[in-house]
Amino acid sequence: MSYRLLVDGELIDGAKDVGVINPATAQEFEIAPRADEAIALRAIAAAKKAFPSWAALTYEHRSGYVEAFAAALEARASDFSRLLTLEQGKPLPQAEAEIRGSVAALRFFASQEIKPRVIRDNEHEYIVEQRYPQGVAAAITPWNFPISLLVYKVGAALMTGNPVIAKPAPTTPLTTLLLGELAARIFPRGVFQTLADTNDLGPLLTSHEDVAHVSFTGSTPTGKKVLESTVSTLKRFTLELGGNDAAIVLDDADIDKVAPAIFRAATLNAGQICFATKRVYAPKKLIEPLTEALVALAKEAKVGDGLEQGTTIGPIQNKMQYDKLQGFIEDSRHNGRIVAGGERTDGNGYFIKPTIVRDLPNDARLVKEEQFGPVLPIQVYDSVDSAIAEANSVEFGLGGIIWTGDVERGVSVASKIETGTIWVNQHMSLPYDVAFGGAKQSGHGLQNGIEGMEDFTQRRIVNARKAA
Repeated sequence: MSYRLLVDGELIDGAKDVGVINPATAQEFEIAPRADEAIALRAIAAAKKAFPSWAALTYEHRSGYVEAFAAALEARASDFSRLLTLEQGKPLPQAEAEIRGSVAALRFFASQEIKPRVIRDNEHEYIVEQRYPQGVAAAITPWNFPISLLVYKVGAALMTGNPVIAKPAPTTPLTTLLLGELAARIFPRGVFQTLADTNDLGPLLTSHEDVAHVSFTGSTPTGKKVLESTVSTLKRFTLELGGNDAAIVLDDADIDKVAPAIFRAATLNAGQICFATKRVYAPKKLIEPLTEALVALAKEAKVGDGLEQGTTIGPIQNKMQYDKLQGFIEDSRHNGRIVAGGERTDGNGYFIKPTIVRDLPNDARLVKEEQFGPVLPIQVYDSVDSAIAEANSVEFGLGGIIWTGDVERGVSVASKIETGTIWVNQHMSLPYDVAFGGAKQSGHGLQNGIEGMEDFTQRRIVNARKAA
């Protein structure tokens, strides 16, 4: 299949081509077009030109376009799912779930409207808060959830009147480009565009004076660079960055029920989720049965090609991340005790067996840093207060989970965790109408919900004095 960029309403070839690797084979399986600076500047100009007319439409009118976009994605769900597995690696059922979720997210945004809010209306004053679109939005997305994380940005930005330029991660460009092919038949010229690159066009998009908003999801170090590049124009931005989410198991938890949930929270999408459980804290009386249960689950997991039936954990998405995880495993081998996994797999592909690590010091790399893969440390705690302190001791604050047999107690502990989202007895519950965002170095701004849509708007106060 031939893939093309969507720029100014036209599907075009890139300035160059770049190979796309299937992480299950470590071999190139497709060619993607690569945009250059001239193509990117053309896209920015087209989006700027499209902005006034798109912004002038009513929410109802824009909703029709976004609904059509959702329907087109739904109609091609099987194609998108297979392609997603090929370029990203996740098992096909997980890819299918991502596409279904993306369709539902688009439909959620299509149903929303930000209405003026009257602050005061009395004999002498009329004060109303209005929201209007900011302008061209650059949506820069990572390789772990190429479609859903893009859709969260696109749905909110388009519905609030902002044209979008989508720039996917260089290792997973194809599903975004295919989305552009759908959009070419739906949206007016310049309203939605796609630019694939090799990570060289990001600085142009984030610093260009005609880009009003940058919505970035990715690592904290890259997020800091994005933020720096927006300063010269003081453009608006949304950053959803890394996490080092802690799971605290309370002493009343049922290990038979909790262990499978913890394992899934740590290994879903091969652990390549910002909200994945990255470290577990358990009391002394539960540490051994929890370890035994997680080790058994690790040994039962089927690691393999995401297109193979029965695969539960796919490959790491790219070699750079694979090598990084090998470094975490070697450090853990020297400083702790690997009780499951840890050995390299035979053959091609970036596969890592789920690895469980015990007895690490609390300042070990695997505890303090974000691993972003199926390598999980289990730490013992003496008191709940000490577990809370350890959970809060890192620079991240994206998510986390409290596992307990007493929900009220769980909520009490959760209320002491310094993070943007904290779950009790569940993982990855992200309703579209509930905004999420990070604390500390896990991000800035919100996604989803009306609040996430408001991030793509400018607040305007109209303050009128009525006639005496």
